[in-house]
Amino acid sequence: MNEQGLADLHTHTTASDGLNSPGDNVRIAREKGLSAVAITDHDTAAGIDEALAAGEELGITVVPGVEISTRAEDTEIHVLGYFINHRDPLLLERLQGLRETRGRRNEAILANLQQLGVLLTMEDVLNELGRELKEGESLGRPHIAAAMAAKGYAADIRDAFNRYLAEGAPAYAPAARISPLEAFAWIREAGGVPVIAHPGIYGNDDLVLKLIESGRPGGIEVYHSDHSPEDERRYGEWAERFGLIATGGSDYHGVRNGSAFHGDLGGRTVSMQVVCQLKEV
Repeated sequence: MNEQGLADLHTHTTASDGLNSPGDNVRIAREKGLSAVAITDHDTAAGIDEALAAGEELGITVVPGVEISTRAEDTEIHVLGYFINHRDPLLLERLQGLRETRGRRNEAILANLQQLGVLLTMEDVLNELGRELKEGESLGRPHIAAAMAAKGYAADIRDAFNRYLAEGAPAYAPAARISPLEAFAWIREAGGVPVIAHPGIYGNDDLVLKLIESGRPGGIEVYHSDHSPEDERRYGEWAERFGLIATGGSDYHGVRNGSAFHGDLGGRTVSMQVVCQLKEV
């Protein structure tokens, strides 16, 4: 592994709610001059093999990862897992269960939208996707938001979330989630390193501190497209105080209508030394 250069440790692909294939994310990372990129799709490892093959071809280090949705104290917390064994049967079984929960939640959201006069069906969502879902891929709120925008019910994905789909919005539907501590354990049992994702977006630093102190994750995502400089300073101090690996990434989901949701690939990076730290844990 090249220990020089930069890495974006948070990207999504068509295996979940990203717009680019796993191979395309790797190619974009190379075009951006990065030395490594992580594939961290929601509740699935389906895109990792394709990304690893592209990384081998292009000379880019691909970090096999996942982003698991959890819940604690009525707050949705995302947990990143790095250098997981993405073929581990138990992990794959567990992720399948999470995707089934997502499917039930999607149906509840669509029912809520219908009651609000947004006449959207799952067929509309899949038509906007433009292809059949592959085995292991994950469908979520961004797919519903994209269909809403295509049908004229929202200006764009962010507008759909703000007015309908975000937590507390009229069409939001909660999902039964595992706890962050369970996600930490799942990731460790699959040989990976658990990291608390984008703590700045939860608006609950007390809860994040509690998770750090009780769950002892391996790291915390200090650098993120939605973090302010003050967020990055504060979480960087926490990483140092608690002996956590300070990770970072763009949370890239692709570019639609000239705008990258969360951030552009390579917009937030860390040094390759962080990748080495994660691999050595």
